[in-house]
Amino acid sequence: MDFMFYDCPSSASINLSNFFTLSVEDISCMLFNCYSLTSINLSNFDTSNVEDISCMFLNCSSITSINLSNFDTSNVINIEGMLAHCSSLTSINLSNFNTLKVTKMDGIFIFCPNLQYILVLIFPFLFFHLLLIFLILEQ
Repeated sequence: MDFMFYDCPSSASINLSNFFTLSVEDISCMLFNCYSLTSINLSNFDTSNVEDISCMFLNCSSITSINLSNFDTSNVINIEGMLAHCSSLTSINLSNFNTLKVTKMDGIFIFCPNLQYILVLIFPFLFFHLLLIFLILEQ
């Protein structure tokens, strides 16, 4: 599913809640350059076998809020630039993110100047929580 909706300039809303994604391992750059995207429904999106979500929302500059609380990230190893250049993003829910296998996480929130709220669990993923605070303060 990598690059599946790449460069979808006129789509304001995408509903992926009924996609069968059980065997999907790569959703990197899936929504790359979806500049007009303002909302996305990922409520039943099965990510239990996904290993790469890098650049998934790269350049989705119109979206303001993303809820990824249902994402199972227990097998993910790459989240590099996942939300990079989401310049209108103000909040994101990452409360179920498991980053124990992640080895690449550079630039997750780079160029997200309006990001104010990140919902994460502090324990057992304290490292990721501290990294998020550092990345936001770094901007």
